[in-house]
Amino acid sequence: MGAPKRTRKKYQKSKLMWNKNRIEEEHELKERYGLKNLRELWRVNTEVSRIRMNIREVLAGRAKRETGDDIVRRLVKYGVVPSDAGIDDLLLIKSNAFLDRRLQSVVFRAGLARSIKQARQIIVHGFIAVDGQKVSSPGYLVPVDAEKKVGYYRPIDLEPKVKEGVRQEAAKPAENN
Repeated sequence: MGAPKRTRKKYQKSKLMWNKNRIEEEHELKERYGLKNLRELWRVNTEVSRIRMNIREVLAGRAKRETGDDIVRRLVKYGVVPSDAGIDDLLLIKSNAFLDRRLQSVVFRAGLARSIKQARQIIVHGFIAVDGQKVSSPGYLVPVDAEKKVGYYRPIDLEPKVKEGVRQEAAKPAENN
């Protein structure tokens, strides 16, 4: 057991940090999924890399077959791979599969927010619940069976509030004396 205050990085940066194509792809994914920063994307990419490494160990015979089955079962539970996926199919998974299963993406697809960025905001502010339990982490991976149970934790009005007096004053021309 380590020291509780010594946290470790949960991501690895790319070895090709200044590759223009990689940078453009990462920024496009960041915008599409409404990520706060590239660290969130790197965390997902690191998880995909770990899964591939573990699957290669199983396929090479250096790890037990049950380990591979456990990995497949976990990824099926979260909807990252289809239920009929085999161990070989896990070598083909992409980071998009994980990004689609984040709570932020699920809330946006369910129509609970108007944009992916608004989905992130209402999650962080505590307006979203999964199965009646408030979740305030946009990166929470939603299991397939809980996807239908995503809803509002407390009432929220997403319509912009415009004061009538402000609207009338803006429409009225200024009087010069």
